[in-house]
Amino acid sequence: MAIDPVTASHRMRALGAMAPVIPVLVVEDAAQARPLAEALVAGGLPVLEVTLRTPAAPEVIRQMCDVPGAIVGAGTVITPADVQIARAAGAQFAVSPGATDALLAACEAADLPLLPGAVTASEAMVLLARGYDLLKFFPAEAAGGVAVLKALAAPLPQISFCPTGGVSPTNARDYLALSTVPCVGGSWVTPKSLLAAGDWPAIRALAQQARHLGK
Repeated sequence: MAIDPVTASHRMRALGAMAPVIPVLVVEDAAQARPLAEALVAGGLPVLEVTLRTPAAPEVIRQMCDVPGAIVGAGTVITPADVQIARAAGAQFAVSPGATDALLAACEAADLPLLPGAVTASEAMVLLARGYDLLKFFPAEAAGGVAVLKALAAPLPQISFCPTGGVSPTNARDYLALSTVPCVGGSWVTPKSLLAAGDWPAIRALAQQARHLGK
């Protein structure tokens, strides 16, 4: 069953309102999937983005989807083939660094809500015209950060953004203070050292800290 862009965007807005931070996860070992998801959910971050950057990613998504309270999406979804991989793994949403007509059409046909990327006014306007009003702002810091989002909010107040890329505990509050930013994406909640050590209590603590960054 296909999904229209307006409905897809509404679903993404609902997910974005659940927590101020969406962890961006790069997981090499599927054995880490369940304890990692359990730690993040217990810490108050239920919406999880598993990037399709590792061979293990589809299995990680499948296992995380079995964790109570976890809402799992696929990140780095770039092609229609990626959409099929994400859907087959059970992903409940997709995230892309940008947007193409082919990608948008594939997500809509697969009933997979998409958070498409945009960094310019023109890109944002094209997506808004199609029905998408919650967009990923990536790479956030490299693209100008808070200052650019403030500038875009003046002519395009109806568009909200989830900044990702260079977002950290030191600047996340600045992003979240903007009326057009309901949530941010970040990888700092799951540092490689803690993931490698399997230190789930420490990751849970970082998730709890991130949860309190919200407005």
